[in-house]
Amino acid sequence: MLGLPANYWRLWSSSAASNLADGLFFIALPLLAVRLTDSPILIAGLAIAGRLPWLVFVLVAGALADRLDRRTTMRNVEFFRVAVVGVLAALAVMEALSLPVLYVAAFVLGVGETLFDTAAQSILPSVVDKERLATANGRLYAVELVMNQFVGPPLGGVLIGVSVPLVLGSSIVGYALAALGLTLVVGSFRPQRSGPPTRLTSDIAEGLRYLWRNRVLRTMAFMVGGMNLASTATFAVLVLYAVSPGPMRLSEPAFGVLLTTFAIGSLLGSFLAAPLQRRFGRVRMLFLSVVIIGAGLAVPAFTTSAVVIGASFAISGVFIVVWNVITVTLRQRIVPDGLLGRVNAGYRLFAWGTQPIGALLGGVVGELLGLPAVFLLGGALGLTMLLARLVIDESAIAAAEAEGHLAAA
Repeated sequence: MLGLPANYWRLWSSSAASNLADGLFFIALPLLAVRLTDSPILIAGLAIAGRLPWLVFVLVAGALADRLDRRTTMRNVEFFRVAVVGVLAALAVMEALSLPVLYVAAFVLGVGETLFDTAAQSILPSVVDKERLATANGRLYAVELVMNQFVGPPLGGVLIGVSVPLVLGSSIVGYALAALGLTLVVGSFRPQRSGPPTRLTSDIAEGLRYLWRNRVLRTMAFMVGGMNLASTATFAVLVLYAVSPGPMRLSEPAFGVLLTTFAIGSLLGSFLAAPLQRRFGRVRMLFLSVVIIGAGLAVPAFTTSAVVIGASFAISGVFIVVWNVITVTLRQRIVPDGLLGRVNAGYRLFAWGTQPIGALLGGVVGELLGLPAVFLLGGALGLTMLLARLVIDESAIAAAEAEGHLAAA
């Protein structure tokens, strides 16, 4: 299918199951939290706990991705997720869930996410030829986003209305199926290493040096860090704005539907990313994406209409995927395989390490100035990333690719 090997489609199927489980669980988490508190800071604390591992653990995850078999790491994380969500389901049956329990669960699952996602982004060049990476990434993003945002959230919103243990149990089934799918991926995916054994700290430092010396990758890491700070500030408190008695006055299932508008746009973006890149160039599409995503974050400050906000989310979803496909494919083409896990982790330290800061910022601003101020701030912060146009152009990207090809030769 599409010239992609059987191992890719096994990985793709596993991703479908895992992301459906994610979609169910991560819509349930804030909905459980708003049953326990209406404080913007306490709600934002959930996002802080979930994203903090990207600040404190991701470099270790990257070093392990370049030492261990990447498929095995991904499978073991799925088993870990089954155990953690299983504990939450048991506590839900006993009606013993609390905010501290949700914080701990969000943090430990975040640690698992750093291990899984770093290995997942690093394994693909071992499964697919470099010429097919853009297509492979696009199809993978399609299924991830459809399951994570299109199917999971509305289904999770309905299931949580029936029973909290039901939605958590459904998530457990998805993670278990994903583990089974990864077991069917054949071959070894441990990076080849030469020379004497090295310390984990030395491996981490080597990956950070490579990233820092590559001006294009370094700048993109800072760009996505700024955009993620802005978007996390916004979405950490969105549930308070959207779900009744908030200004939008949506029900819990309707909130899940609102979030699926991202998936509608994201699905379209996964198919458009490669042709748009070929037609208009990577740089134009990258910075058009910044404009549209930044503007989309500010829309809720001006309206409570679910239709208008949902439409803006859908348009943003297209360009989030365009951005992701271009930047992920570029990293996979530039960075040697033996360094890819560590460079991906260093990139995500800058890119995702800002998320707990953004969640805290959103909670504090929402508490002090109100929720519309959070949305305006998010939009303004996102648009400041246009300053990176002073550094990134087509010639800079081409030079970085050429340097990567020489290093891999």
